[in-house]
Amino acid sequence: MFRPLELYIGLRYTRAKRRNHFISFISTISMCGIALAVMLLITVLSVMNGFESELRDRILGMAAHVEISAADGSLHDWQDLRQMVDKKLPEVAGSAPYVSGQGMVRSGRSISGALIRGVVPEREKDVSDVASHMVAGSFKSLQPHSYNMVLGVDLANSLGVGVGDKVDLLIPQANVTPAGIVPRFRRFTVSGIFSVGMYEYDSGMVLISMGDASTLYHLNGGVTGLRLRLHNMFNAPKVSHELQGMLPYTDQVTDWTQQNANFFHAIATEKTMMFIILSLIIAVAAFNIVSMLVMVVTDKQGDIAILRTLGMKPKSVMAIFMVQGILIGVIGTVVGVILGVLLSVNMEAIVPFVEKVLHTNLLSADVYYISQLKGELHEADVLRISGLSLVLSFLSTLYPAWRASRVQPAEALRYE
Repeated sequence: MFRPLELYIGLRYTRAKRRNHFISFISTISMCGIALAVMLLITVLSVMNGFESELRDRILGMAAHVEISAADGSLHDWQDLRQMVDKKLPEVAGSAPYVSGQGMVRSGRSISGALIRGVVPEREKDVSDVASHMVAGSFKSLQPHSYNMVLGVDLANSLGVGVGDKVDLLIPQANVTPAGIVPRFRRFTVSGIFSVGMYEYDSGMVLISMGDASTLYHLNGGVTGLRLRLHNMFNAPKVSHELQGMLPYTDQVTDWTQQNANFFHAIATEKTMMFIILSLIIAVAAFNIVSMLVMVVTDKQGDIAILRTLGMKPKSVMAIFMVQGILIGVIGTVVGVILGVLLSVNMEAIVPFVEKVLHTNLLSADVYYISQLKGELHEADVLRISGLSLVLSFLSTLYPAWRASRVQPAEALRYE
């Protein structure tokens, strides 16, 4: 005979056409509910992972892994500092000085605020990816005393300018003249336009030569700071801690985890909350298993009584009904995992298709930090979700199976 007997009877009950079709309907709904919940949870977490990864890559494509700056806003010994960093810290892959400040750009009647960054093109490519995201003009045109400007594509569109056009740059410092106090400004030529795919930078950043920026902000040859790129970005906290111990207390060291902490903490919180909320859907589907098994136990009381009369132990009766619930959970989990993985892997193709069908843009660039959605599937997430689904399915079988084991044969057969 087929062994173990409990598994054989449990599978037989699962395959059998029940007299009460409502029970079969509930078991089907429970299975579909678990599959849907698992699919949604895998898909949502993969989207959140993709969003976090894309956001991190785009932020760090423009921002440095580690920045060294002076407390008074002007770092004058940056050449010696750069040599010392490159020599003593093997984790550093590249370094570049920069000048940073606020300003406004004006073309005709159009005016917009912007973050002004003075760079050395030959060095900037070692710490940022902006040179590889040029859509017009040349990044190398930012030479000292050339008064050329490279700006984001959205900022260029809002000003209505292109390569070769003249733009006035105004900074929040004033010159004292016989005519009174006038704002400091300089006319620049647009020599390039970049697009990094992140609205915050594409609409609000202007790059100029570091020498021109130092002259405009009266830094007397100094710079705002030194930007570092590491071989492994996740070593930034360790490197910044080492640097702080090596540098004078007047120098400040920050890394990307500190500068963008709010962004990534918010994403981590959202991922946790989404996991908890969507896990409740699995719990609801598991409650359906409880109700289904309770009705099965009521329907099969005569069979339970006969099996007990033949000598079956209560724990064996429990195992029979646990098999049914666990089987529903396993099938639902497997189907949900397959669908969730397929959705996550093909997210970049599915989202444009949905946008085309609905004639709408799901991620507007001026609202969200990124305008493209992709899924990034982590094996740990799939295992965690699958384990949660199977555990809840198992727990949902305990009470109905326990009730089945408590059925008294004499009482059950009295009215048969």
